[in-house]
Amino acid sequence: MIVSIFFDIDDTLFPSSEFAELARRNAIRAMIEMGVQRSEKDLNGALNAIIKKHGSNYPRHFDDLCRKMGIKRPARYVAAAVGAYHNTKTAIQPYPSVPRTLLALRESGYRLFVATNGEATKQWDKLIRLQIALFFEDVFVSGEMGEEKSPGFFQKVLKKTGFRPKDCVMVGDREDTDIAPAKKIGMRTIRISTGKYSGTLTKADVRIDNFSEIPKTVASLKSGKD
Repeated sequence: MIVSIFFDIDDTLFPSSEFAELARRNAIRAMIEMGVQRSEKDLNGALNAIIKKHGSNYPRHFDDLCRKMGIKRPARYVAAAVGAYHNTKTAIQPYPSVPRTLLALRESGYRLFVATNGEATKQWDKLIRLQIALFFEDVFVSGEMGEEKSPGFFQKVLKKTGFRPKDCVMVGDREDTDIAPAKKIGMRTIRISTGKYSGTLTKADVRIDNFSEIPKTVASLKSGKD
């Protein structure tokens, strides 16, 4: 019997890929406005290389960018970039159907949680800015759990919550971090086709195109009609 549903955040609850692209573009433009003598194209290429090397949660992207571009006394430019990046956060919104779907799931008696990679403060910041934090009983983040999402991560989560794998559903957009590890320990899985990974193959129990499909999909998993 399915009693709990776990959700990824990025590109599952809100379009993080679109937000990240906009925020980085605004940050680069702020650096140029502050006086950096480089083209937007060159800065963007260098920044993307740094992100590819260190990951999106690395805290010194713009420091490394200035160093890579040979920019001396970079403090003003880093400050401009970070300020513009964070100002862009005021515009983030969940996917349109997310709040009402989460409410419907809560009203149906499901217990809702978040299971995500990243740094805890940053992930909580997203949920609070999206105004959906209070829908979830708890939030499990790799930075606090001691490992990235994997079978071990999900085993730790279920140990903390006391749920059996077969009573849980994981909803996410990525096969490698959301679907495969959860499925390996016996959780049911729903792959949502949103974000930059939407075109990749999946072995999830069900694949959906819109967040609003989750209630009926979970109901079908409960009845064994997947």
